[in-house]
Amino acid sequence: MNASRTRAVTVTASLAAALIVAGCSSPGSGDSGESTTQAAPMAKGDLQDGYQQVIKDVLPSVVQIDASDSLGSGVVYDDKGHIVTNAHVVGKEKNFKVTTATGEQTLGAKLVAAYPEQDLAVIKLDNVPSGLKAAKFGDSEKAEVGQIVLAMGSPLGLSSSVTQGIVSATGRTVSEGRTGGATGATIANMVQTSAAINPGNSGGALVNLDSEVIGIPTLAATDPDMGDSAAPGIGFAIPSTMVKTVADQIIKDGKVTDSGRAALGITGRTVLGDDYKPAGVAVVEARKGGGAADAGIEAGDIITKVGDADITTITSLSEVLAGEKPGDKAKVTYTRDGADKTADVTLGEI
Repeated sequence: MNASRTRAVTVTASLAAALIVAGCSSPGSGDSGESTTQAAPMAKGDLQDGYQQVIKDVLPSVVQIDASDSLGSGVVYDDKGHIVTNAHVVGKEKNFKVTTATGEQTLGAKLVAAYPEQDLAVIKLDNVPSGLKAAKFGDSEKAEVGQIVLAMGSPLGLSSSVTQGIVSATGRTVSEGRTGGATGATIANMVQTSAAINPGNSGGALVNLDSEVIGIPTLAATDPDMGDSAAPGIGFAIPSTMVKTVADQIIKDGKVTDSGRAALGITGRTVLGDDYKPAGVAVVEARKGGGAADAGIEAGDIITKVGDADITTITSLSEVLAGEKPGDKAKVTYTRDGADKTADVTLGEI
């Protein structure tokens, strides 16, 4: 299954925007039939009240972003007017129109910086309106499969929309395509959700019942057997821990200074084998001072494994490296002049 981003209302592939909501307890098994019958409506009412409270708390912090040729969502990050969103929402634009949840005012905003490698960006309002409410960002590492989630954003231009689902999985590594403005990023530790995600949800909020944003909706799965149409109920959100890491650096320094992402220090391309199927990554350049070059890997070598993982494409290499950290050591298997070789590479940083 492939993953495609939700970038604008004109994009047919959908994007994931989900929110994690704490689970509710069920009636005790020791209750009598009568008490169970009475407790069920109360539990339903409590859950509904919980949803409505989360929406009341978080929705004012979710905005719609108009980037002239795309439409997406964003989340108010602080009281200074910084808004975090996806890099593919802002594209190459520098100026934006931002609509608040009430829809009563459209505000101007400018790009602070984008970090396509993680598909994140920060923009800043030209004038901060009174009462602007920053969202509370939680700890995505505490997300658990089965937790209820709400997705907030502007699908198909319908601002302030909310959908509901669960956390379907955590720790997913997903790669974007490079068509239609997608960044081609490979993103690790994504939160998978069943909440309905549609074009325009990109950059919105994934929130839990504690009214905490635990992810930024970014991708939805597509089914190649159905013409790459969206696969219902399979969406992905960038974890809030990474969002905070990137946003804090952009706000402080105007760029990402410490990505925390591992790299071999090469420029590579996918190569095909005799059967015309992807068979490895050819090293186009091994940058001087990089981990690969220091370990003896040269231009023309073909990387076929990192550790025990087979490498067939540049995407598969990116996905493996996404699970590593700068400074880690990796055993790289490669071929040179038809002979297999190995090298212990100390990974650098993107």
